[in-house]
Amino acid sequence: MGRAVKQEQAKPLPVIPPGGTTEGGEREMPIPTELVGSLPRPAKLQEAYQEYDDGKITFEQLQAEQDKAAQDSIERLEQTGETFVTDGEQRESSFATYPLTHTLAGTGLADNLAGDGQYFAIFDDGHHRQLPRLTGGPFRYQTFASEFVEKNKEIASRPVKQAVISPSMMMLLYPLEGEIDGYSREQFLSDVVDECEKDVRKCFEAGAERVSIDFTEGRLANKNDSRNPWTGRDMLQDFIDLNNRVLDRFSVEERRNIGVHTCPGGDMDSVHSKEVPYEQLLDHMFKINAGYFLIQCSSEDDREKVYKLCGENSREDANGVQQVCFMGVINPLSPDVETAEHVKNELVTAAKHIPVERLGATDDCGFSPFSRDEKPRHGSPDFARDVAMQKIVARIEGARLASEELGA
Repeated sequence: MGRAVKQEQAKPLPVIPPGGTTEGGEREMPIPTELVGSLPRPAKLQEAYQEYDDGKITFEQLQAEQDKAAQDSIERLEQTGETFVTDGEQRESSFATYPLTHTLAGTGLADNLAGDGQYFAIFDDGHHRQLPRLTGGPFRYQTFASEFVEKNKEIASRPVKQAVISPSMMMLLYPLEGEIDGYSREQFLSDVVDECEKDVRKCFEAGAERVSIDFTEGRLANKNDSRNPWTGRDMLQDFIDLNNRVLDRFSVEERRNIGVHTCPGGDMDSVHSKEVPYEQLLDHMFKINAGYFLIQCSSEDDREKVYKLCGENSREDANGVQQVCFMGVINPLSPDVETAEHVKNELVTAAKHIPVERLGATDDCGFSPFSRDEKPRHGSPDFARDVAMQKIVARIEGARLASEELGA
């Protein structure tokens, strides 16, 4: 591990078209890499979110700042050699709330929602994040992630991916106790499945080549935090079943390019459920019939144990698809930049337990899943943004080195 260096010192890798070779004839790396989704928002964009909440600028002015940050994200990701590029979620209030509200403070909240919902998570540093509360039906998305894909396709020269929120996160909008008059829980869940399917499908139609579903609530479901009542309801299997209701609507070919991301949280350089034994999740999560998984691991105390769990539980045949394990080899919560050699060594170790043809590399979490994130361990979101790019370069180069050593 090394300290961050100035961004201009980071050496971009050759740009390699998917399934092909570089102009110099270099082969595409057999061990694939993929970004989870988010990148730190520039301080200027975060200030614009606040000004919009305060009524000092219009939504159109906020969107202009979002567009600037999105273009910068895509251009910088392409320079790293990242296989699939995203806008780093610069246009989203958060990974969880983009369909529902323009900002985390609730400005631009969708119909049939109030801002006083239950906590999604209470983080180890004491701060929390809150969801809206459903007040009536029908449940409908206000914004689909395909809107971001359409804009990103106009900028990107490389393939585009998009992260979307899970139906299980949306499930938490409904009150834990009782039912809403005139809108039953089952009807709500049916509407959630419809909206989540539409979100994924519209992303593919807009030109995304990969779509990953954020499932950070999976590990949190086993925490049983008395301050956060939903965590004590033993909801993990309900979450898995609901995600499969969505995935069952997609073909085998489509599901090969639909992923699931899991982590113990990653906000303000803090986590919410890292103390939960990982086997409580990984013994069950691979029952979700997705084609690939983006799995936090770099910040785990016993990384080889996680590789072993993934090797034992991931499926060669999940209703027709092989499950690929993209292991987290980069820690977005730390300002220390991993070396390519470190990444290589982790992937070589992982290959002892996971077939190399079903092994990939990713980051533990999105680099900044919520739009207001000061990145306190880094000192500023702008510095964290530079660090993120250096870490991505190390991941890509490390995967290349591991591929060579493993003879993939």
